[in-house]
Amino acid sequence: MRSDCIGIIGLGLIGGSIGLDLQKLGYKVCGLTNKEKNATRAKERKLAHVISTDPNIIKDCSIIILALPLPQLIEPTSQLIDALPLKAVITDVGSVKKPIINRWKILHPRFVASHPMAGTIETGVEAGQRDLFKNRPWIATPDQTTDLQALDSVKKLATSLGSDWVTTDADTHDQAVALVSHLPVFISAALIQTANDSNNNLVTLAKRIASSGFSDTSRVGSGNPNLGVAMAEYNSAFILKALKSYRSSIDKLEELIRDKQWNQLQLELEKTQRKRPDFLEQN
Repeated sequence: MRSDCIGIIGLGLIGGSIGLDLQKLGYKVCGLTNKEKNATRAKERKLAHVISTDPNIIKDCSIIILALPLPQLIEPTSQLIDALPLKAVITDVGSVKKPIINRWKILHPRFVASHPMAGTIETGVEAGQRDLFKNRPWIATPDQTTDLQALDSVKKLATSLGSDWVTTDADTHDQAVALVSHLPVFISAALIQTANDSNNNLVTLAKRIASSGFSDTSRVGSGNPNLGVAMAEYNSAFILKALKSYRSSIDKLEELIRDKQWNQLQLELEKTQRKRPDFLEQN
């Protein structure tokens, strides 16, 4: 097993971006994909040094990153499980942690649950880009069973990519991402649906005049639908809780407008103006 050899299973946006950055840092990167056409294109884009659909490609890797969709992380194939070396450190990039930990802590002794908070709306083998993780949070959610040396290995990997290392428990992580990552997807989707449900003349004009405000607030609603469904399926309790809270905020603003309470509305908007930077200036 080579300490400078890192395996990446899945070379989409996250896996491909990790592969590009790790190569620049001098690691040997082995990329495993599930389709020959993806392997061919990944080779053309040089997302890893060695790329194959053969699981044996990762047998000498000291760290292996599972950059797979949530359903494949939570229900991995026996072929994948059998291919993972017992001494290797295994980590993932899934946006929901509790169900992944529940599955993987019984599958591999050196599994570390983690989640880089970085991305774009692009997907697939064409999406990988350099420096995606620089100055972005990379969250780990260790529990009492986590191998501490394995945790330190993942920390070193994440920080070498320029990420801001954060640790918390899985429940807190899943609640937080429901608020700041998953909830915006469904709010954005609702905005796009609302804009398109108006009469034809109004939709035509709305599309013509839509500018930065609509672009900013609707961006994540145009992302990968499969990812949105997976978020909802595997983090449903916390997403529903976040939607309930959001609905309460909308109801409050609606009441202020309906009752023409302009002074109170002014105060509410000033409050949100002050609070928004707290969510962005740290990243």
